[in-house]
Amino acid sequence: MSENNLDEVRNQILRFGWNSTCYQLLNPGFEYWISRDGDAVAGYVEYAGTRIVGGSPVCAFERLPDVVDEFERDSAALGLRVCYFASEARLESVIAKRKGYAITQLGAQPVWNPDALVQKMAGKSSLRGQLNRTFNKGLTVEEWSANKATGNPALKRLLDDWLSTRGLPSLHFLVEPETLSSLEDRRVFVALRDAEAVGFLNASPIPGRHGWLVEQFVRGHDAPNGTVELMLHRAAEVLAEEGYEYLTMGLSPLTQQAQTELPETSPTIRFLLAWARAHGKRFYDFEGLEFFKTKFEPEYWEPIYAISNEPKFSLRALYAIACAFTKGHPVRTVFLGFGKAVRHEARWAFRRL
Repeated sequence: MSENNLDEVRNQILRFGWNSTCYQLLNPGFEYWISRDGDAVAGYVEYAGTRIVGGSPVCAFERLPDVVDEFERDSAALGLRVCYFASEARLESVIAKRKGYAITQLGAQPVWNPDALVQKMAGKSSLRGQLNRTFNKGLTVEEWSANKATGNPALKRLLDDWLSTRGLPSLHFLVEPETLSSLEDRRVFVALRDAEAVGFLNASPIPGRHGWLVEQFVRGHDAPNGTVELMLHRAAEVLAEEGYEYLTMGLSPLTQQAQTELPETSPTIRFLLAWARAHGKRFYDFEGLEFFKTKFEPEYWEPIYAISNEPKFSLRALYAIACAFTKGHPVRTVFLGFGKAVRHEARWAFRRL
């Protein structure tokens, strides 16, 4: 896609982006579909005969039913199915009225008004204690401009060190870890101790809800406890001062928060999701992530869905989703993850001995 077309996609997102992941459609690797009228865009990747859409088509809400129809007709003409991954209430409200779709809840995302979050952190003794500890250790948080943060070697070093501790190799699609080269509309809050960066928070815009998604909390190995809380507190303060109304930390996969009744959900999919939550801790600490978000006492949780235009979720759709996050190599990614886990455990055992 040409730079002009990418600018068109960005402009559409900044005008109509409503899903919390809308800005992630500018991540590397996406292809784009633009409606005939030029007033809607869908970002997707294509695997296993399926277009995996990031969230939902971006357009005015009143246009969404017609845009879904047009996009799916164009996809069907190419022999492709469609799966909307990490979609939210707007698309679900459109699809729920139709037959022939499979819908499953992936989890939920916590939501705050930034000002309410600041007040919550000031009023809850455990959170206030975390902030006081960081102040006592001389930590401060600054917002860095895009020019200062883009490609900054100190932040890049922090990001690389942080990624090296993850259970799986880096995933992509809506969770692209390399964001420091694309900060045009993002915001970066950096934790400093003695003028040295020890962590950073990265947020992307959600224009349709006058809000922001916290994409990354990156904390250096020598950053004191409370660093993440201090960065979040400062970011929420700034956003509240600027009048923003919506803040989320994004999807907590497989959480039991905000559960909805979806009779279309396949028993096979429910079993696989439950199995992943029970046995996937080696790679991803689902419960730890949920606990971290819950301690800030969200005002509410919003359900997040996967929606496929087929009567029941097929294994092909699941495989296509896995390919989307691993650039077409889900099996290799899992094996690399096992190898990484074994190396980590060996180093841990060696230190214990």
